[in-house]
Amino acid sequence: MAALGKHLLLELKDCDAGLLNDMDYLREVLTDVARLIGATVIKDSFYQFSPQGISGVIIIAESHISIHTWPEYSFAAVDVFTCGEVIEPARAVKPLAEKLKARSTSYIELKRGVLIESPAAAGQ
Repeated sequence: MAALGKHLLLELKDCDAGLLNDMDYLREVLTDVARLIGATVIKDSFYQFSPQGISGVIIIAESHISIHTWPEYSFAAVDVFTCGEVIEPARAVKPLAEKLKARSTSYIELKRGVLIESPAAAGQ
Protein backbone atom coordinates (compact mmCIF):
# COMPACT_ATOMS: atom_id res chain seq x y z
CA MET A 1 0.00 0.00 0.00
CA ALA A 2 1.56 3.29 -1.12
CA ALA A 3 0.65 6.80 0.02
CA LEU A 4 1.23 10.05 -1.82
CA GLY A 5 1.80 12.03 1.36
CA LYS A 6 1.71 12.39 5.12
CA HIS A 7 -0.60 14.81 6.91
CA LEU A 8 0.21 15.69 10.51
CA LEU A 9 -2.59 17.27 12.57
CA LEU A 10 -1.11 19.00 15.61
CA GLU A 11 -2.86 20.58 18.59
CA LEU A 12 -0.84 22.99 20.71
CA LYS A 13 -2.45 23.82 24.06
CA ASP A 14 -1.61 26.30 26.81
CA CYS A 15 0.53 28.39 24.44
CA ASP A 16 1.71 31.96 24.95
CA ALA A 17 -1.39 33.93 23.90
CA GLY A 18 0.67 36.94 22.80
CA LEU A 19 2.70 34.83 20.38
CA LEU A 20 -0.49 33.33 18.95
CA ASN A 21 -1.66 36.83 18.02
CA ASP A 22 1.64 38.02 16.49
CA MET A 23 1.35 37.53 12.73
CA ASP A 24 4.97 38.40 11.91
CA TYR A 25 6.24 36.00 14.57
CA LEU A 26 4.00 33.16 13.34
CA ARG A 27 5.13 33.73 9.74
CA GLU A 28 8.76 33.52 10.88
CA VAL A 29 8.14 30.41 13.02
CA LEU A 30 6.35 28.46 10.28
CA THR A 31 8.95 29.46 7.68
CA ASP A 32 11.81 28.43 9.99
CA VAL A 33 10.15 25.11 10.83
CA ALA A 34 9.48 24.39 7.15
CA ARG A 35 13.17 24.85 6.39
CA LEU A 36 14.18 22.87 9.48
CA ILE A 37 12.28 19.79 8.29
CA GLY A 38 13.84 20.12 4.84
CA ALA A 39 10.90 21.63 2.94
CA THR A 40 11.24 24.12 0.10
CA VAL A 41 9.35 27.33 0.93
CA ILE A 42 7.46 28.83 -2.02
CA LYS A 43 5.29 31.59 -0.50
CA ASP A 44 3.00 32.42 2.41
CA SER A 45 -0.33 34.02 3.20
CA PHE A 46 -1.51 35.12 6.66
CA TYR A 47 -4.64 36.85 7.94
CA GLN A 48 -5.21 38.66 11.26
CA PHE A 49 -8.74 38.38 12.65
CA SER A 50 -10.39 41.03 14.80
CA PRO A 51 -10.26 41.18 17.74
CA GLN A 52 -7.72 38.32 17.76
CA GLY A 53 -6.56 35.15 16.08
CA ILE A 54 -4.57 34.37 12.98
CA SER A 55 -4.81 31.94 10.09
CA GLY A 56 -1.78 31.37 7.94
CA VAL A 57 -0.24 29.01 5.46
CA ILE A 58 3.25 28.42 4.15
CA ILE A 59 3.14 26.89 0.70
CA ILE A 60 6.01 24.44 0.32
CA ALA A 61 7.02 22.53 -2.78
CA GLU A 62 6.02 19.39 -0.89
CA SER A 63 2.50 20.77 -0.01
CA HIS A 64 1.82 23.11 2.96
CA ILE A 65 2.09 24.02 6.63
CA SER A 66 -0.88 25.90 8.09
CA ILE A 67 -1.82 27.37 11.45
CA HIS A 68 -5.04 28.64 13.00
CA THR A 69 -4.82 30.34 16.39
CA TRP A 70 -7.25 31.08 19.19
CA PRO A 71 -5.26 33.32 21.56
CA GLU A 72 -8.25 33.62 23.91
CA TYR A 73 -7.93 29.87 24.51
CA SER A 74 -4.11 29.74 24.23
CA PHE A 75 -4.66 27.17 21.47
CA ALA A 76 -3.25 26.61 17.98
CA ALA A 77 -4.08 23.99 15.37
CA VAL A 78 -1.32 23.21 12.89
CA ASP A 79 -1.34 21.04 9.77
CA VAL A 80 1.89 19.81 8.19
CA PHE A 81 1.19 18.09 4.88
CA THR A 82 4.14 16.73 2.90
CA CYS A 83 4.25 14.66 -0.24
CA GLY A 84 6.88 12.08 -0.98
CA GLU A 85 9.04 9.99 1.30
CA VAL A 86 11.85 12.40 2.21
CA ILE A 87 10.32 14.79 4.76
CA GLU A 88 9.01 13.60 8.12
CA PRO A 89 6.26 15.99 9.30
CA ALA A 90 6.60 14.78 12.91
CA ARG A 91 9.97 16.56 13.06
CA ALA A 92 7.99 19.84 13.18
CA VAL A 93 6.21 19.06 16.47
CA LYS A 94 8.96 19.84 18.98
CA PRO A 95 10.19 23.11 17.44
CA LEU A 96 6.62 24.39 16.99
CA ALA A 97 5.74 23.53 20.59
CA GLU A 98 8.90 25.22 21.87
CA LYS A 99 8.52 28.37 19.75
CA LEU A 100 4.85 28.83 20.77
CA LYS A 101 5.59 27.84 24.39
CA ALA A 102 2.95 25.09 24.37
CA ARG A 103 2.60 23.20 27.63
CA SER A 104 0.67 20.37 26.00
CA THR A 105 0.75 18.87 22.52
CA SER A 106 -0.99 16.07 20.72
CA TYR A 107 -0.94 14.96 17.13
CA ILE A 108 -1.96 12.32 14.66
CA GLU A 109 -0.38 11.56 11.33
CA LEU A 110 -2.46 10.35 8.44
CA LYS A 111 -1.44 8.81 5.15
CA ARG A 112 -2.99 10.74 2.26
CA GLY A 113 -3.62 9.46 -1.22
CA VAL A 114 -3.40 5.83 -0.23
CA LEU A 115 -3.22 3.91 -3.47
CA ILE A 116 -4.11 0.27 -3.43
CA GLU A 117 -3.10 -1.56 -6.55
CA SER A 118 -6.15 -3.06 -8.17
CA PRO A 119 -6.12 -6.82 -8.93
CA ALA A 120 -6.53 -6.04 -12.65
CA ALA A 121 -3.47 -3.73 -12.68
CA ALA A 122 -1.41 -6.26 -10.71
CA GLY A 123 -1.95 -8.92 -13.36
CA GLN A 124 -0.75 -6.76 -16.27
